[in-house]
Amino acid sequence: MMHLLSISDLTHKELQELLDLSSELKEQRGQEMDALRNMSLAMIFEKPSTRTRVSFEVAMTELGGHALYLNYDDLQLGRSETICDTARVLSRYIHAITARVYSHETVSELARCADVPVINALSDVEHPCQLLADLLTIREYKGDFKGLRIAWIGDGNNVCNSLMLAAAITGMTLSIASPAGYEPDPDIQSQARELGCDLTITHDPVEAASGADVLYTDVWVSMGDETEEEKRLRDFAGFQIDGNLLCHAKSDCIVLHCLPAHRGQEITGEVLDGTQSVVLDQAENRLHVQKALLMMAMERI
Repeated sequence: MMHLLSISDLTHKELQELLDLSSELKEQRGQEMDALRNMSLAMIFEKPSTRTRVSFEVAMTELGGHALYLNYDDLQLGRSETICDTARVLSRYIHAITARVYSHETVSELARCADVPVINALSDVEHPCQLLADLLTIREYKGDFKGLRIAWIGDGNNVCNSLMLAAAITGMTLSIASPAGYEPDPDIQSQARELGCDLTITHDPVEAASGADVLYTDVWVSMGDETEEEKRLRDFAGFQIDGNLLCHAKSDCIVLHCLPAHRGQEITGEVLDGTQSVVLDQAENRLHVQKALLMMAMERI
């Protein structure tokens, strides 16, 4: 049984196989498929979502299965029923669980108690499903990962944490530019370096972006950080991906953003809609990698 709680749960070989399958499924979209016929996915959502919910639901439908959306009000999860009991009961009904949660401990507890695969669809620590889509997009535009320079500009959040581990697995060089106090998780920094990541942490966006093949950013104020919005907007001033910063990257650099974007904050509309932006391909690829992930997790390859 395969859980995916962290991008580091995948070996280099498994990651390559998953991306290869994702590319095949992307090419075959529109053909009738029944790889997950008579199989059901429980989708637990403590946080709202556009791309995560739609991509997982469509993935299950196009593979012949069924997705069941369960928001906070639909479940007794962690309230009148323990997380472990919920996991055990759901395991009697369905074939896999995805969970988009506030605390990583929730998805870890689900995986510990469930008898079916559990997929982290976002937690406060990591967002591995997003990174799978990012890697497929980078591979489509850049080919081999080895030797690529990727720069993260902004908050050292859950996506950034997963990016560090993904860079280690794929052999990409990673520079992260965050304001002081907003650097990524130090334990995951250490884990990424132990896995072989060529990682630089800086407070200078120009230093990080110089010579980059890929520029990546995310919102400065994530869900749960709204009470800090005014302070964060001050602290992140100067960490915007705009035309000036893009000039420091390679001329064929691509720009990633996991969306939703706050135009005029972490990225300008000019760059987001520009010729070097691949954010719509990146968003679409959530569907294809999650199809592959579900097939691998449910052993239906």
